[in-house]
Amino acid sequence: MSLLLSPVTIGNLSLKNRVVMSPMCMYEVKKEDGIVTPFHFAHYGARAIANVGLIIIEATAVQPDGRITKYDLGLWDDKQTEKFSQLVDSLHYLGSKVGVQLAHAGRKAVDAQQPVAPSAIAFNTSSITPKALSLDEIKQIRADFVAASRRAQQAGVDVIEIHGAHGYLINEFLSPLSNQRGDEYGSSLANRYRLLHEIATDMRAQFSGSLWVRLSLSDYDQSGQQNSIADWQQVCQWLERDGIDVIDVSTGGVMDYAPDLPLHGGYQTPFATAMKQAVNIPVATVGLLDSPDLAEYILQTKQADLILEGRVLLRNVNWLADAARQLHDHHYQPFNDSYQRGQMK
Repeated sequence: MSLLLSPVTIGNLSLKNRVVMSPMCMYEVKKEDGIVTPFHFAHYGARAIANVGLIIIEATAVQPDGRITKYDLGLWDDKQTEKFSQLVDSLHYLGSKVGVQLAHAGRKAVDAQQPVAPSAIAFNTSSITPKALSLDEIKQIRADFVAASRRAQQAGVDVIEIHGAHGYLINEFLSPLSNQRGDEYGSSLANRYRLLHEIATDMRAQFSGSLWVRLSLSDYDQSGQQNSIADWQQVCQWLERDGIDVIDVSTGGVMDYAPDLPLHGGYQTPFATAMKQAVNIPVATVGLLDSPDLAEYILQTKQADLILEGRVLLRNVNWLADAARQLHDHHYQPFNDSYQRGQMK
């Protein structure tokens, strides 16, 4: 049996395979109220039927102005919990574990009247200059992340992932390129980590499920000012200390820079491997992992512990079935009974 398609247990989280659906914004909340729609039931349900081990629901905002766009999901209000809970129940019924990525878009909240950030630095020349957050506003954002996590737990999720990547608010605090504060939330790595530390420890104290963090481990900056790999290893050690169960490793997004390396399959995996050398908790990898052979090789060589698949699952809902054939995994049952007859010729 392949590692990719075999079960794994991470703390108190048992998965039927090591394939995780990466959170991907769908922009399908046409009423702009943050509430789950019929699209989400069909979209995520199809991937659950196709046997994805863990489905992480797309970036879900903790504040209305923390949405990436006004068409995003939200858990900033109790009114959003009922439909969200129904979605979680339906995915559990179909056999997948369920996570949610809780997020605040910071200065990249394109539909916010006044985006906010750690410092008043625009993302690029066409972006609105954000308002630098006050200490009271930071305190409120911290509280809103924790309140959203309570709603997520009430809805029955197995995993909460804190979105600390891709240039959104927590990533903006972590990066010295976007955080130029001189107070306790800036000026040093430990201070830039403070907001994530506070959110993570507050969530850990009240969430009984598996708690993850997604990080961007390169800003693709050529000036030498970005966090080093050693800095990120320190951050991941702090996250392990703070009770995080899995580090989900990505790159980029905090600055309007293109990657300075070829975008080949697994191009982000070396960043995940560097974090595995620093922590004792599982590390997940993402990024152009369309090839089942490549995904299996990464697991077999212990470069990462979990494989997050994004756009390939948009293109091919039955990617796991194709992976089983490509990997000659005859033990893996790729479909539920209702669909198994489709394999007969």
